[in-house]
Amino acid sequence: MDKEKEIKAYLDGELLPEVRMKYEIAEEMGLLDRVLSDGWKSLSAKETGRIGGLMTKRKKEKLKK
Repeated sequence: MDKEKEIKAYLDGELLPEVRMKYEIAEEMGLLDRVLSDGWKSLSAKETGRIGGLMTKRKKEKLKK
């Protein structure tokens, strides 16, 4: 999926739950504007790792419920 289609899918609510979670976490961290304008490559390794870590944490929490 190219960048424009992914952004449109995010805004329209048509993404897979895992991808939606990635965007939601980026938004919570205040990074969503940069991701939407410059893509995921614009994030540092630290920022990307933090998003991945939070995704893993949330997935584990869902499994416990």
